Amino acid sequence: MAERNKRMKSVILSLKESGENNRLVKVISAENGIFNAMLYGGPKSRLKSLVQPFYSGILYIYSDESRNSIKITDFDAQNCHLSFRTSLLKSWAASFACELVLKTKCAGETEKAFVLLCAFLDGIDSVDENEARLGILRFVWRYLGLLGLQPEPRTCCGCGSSLLSHEHNASYIERQNGFVCADCISFAPENRTQGNFRIDLDSLTYLTAINELPPGQVRKLLVSSESVYNMKRLLYSMIEKACGMQLETLKSGIGIL
Repeated sequence: MAERNKRMKSVILSLKESGENNRLVKVISAENGIFNAMLYGGPKSRLKSLVQPFYSGILYIYSDESRNSIKITDFDAQNCHLSFRTSLLKSWAASFACELVLKTKCAGETEKAFVLLCAFLDGIDSVDENEARLGILRFVWRYLGLLGLQPEPRTCCGCGSSLLSHEHNASYIERQNGFVCADCISFAPENRTQGNFRIDLDSLTYLTAINELPPGQVRKLLVSSESVYNMKRLLYSMIEKACGMQLETLKSGIGIL
């Protein structure tokens, strides 16, 4: 018989009222992926104050396979991300990350998606809002990598030349899911209309650094506001195309994120 009582490191993704006093909790863990668990108890329940969206820690559950149900029996909340309560940007960013993980079913990489989500939530909790904005872009870029849809930022997908040595801006071509240099844009008239986003050298350099440098070094890099804006427009568009749908958090919170 399978073990009914389990413990696992988890992140609370969302809560939904169920009945008069209960809540249906959506959870993610590296072992079980995304699953639903029932939280029982009245408004004064100790567990209800601990099981909150974006909290992470050790979750204790009881599984009843005969009833196909999972009950939360305890939760050791280790990271409560208290700054999310006072920062609209951070709370919206956390909602966006959780929605992305849910809509893509962990990109088919449950353990990696879980690690990436935990690192993102802990990371933006520990920095100011300006740094958190860059953290969102790094998260989206890395998540595109999990989905297998991250374009190569160093070389032109048209001629193979190094984009990091060009003086002129490059363009992202959606139908090729790649970046092309200014020369390829000039020689291929169809790319002038298909090149959805212009991207500057600093942005390409930053995206390359995310892939190649340790996270601590990437966080120290300075990025201009223009480059942040360029990357934000591009990456938000790319991630929605990857999901095949509009993300509610981006639709409602685009002025915040």
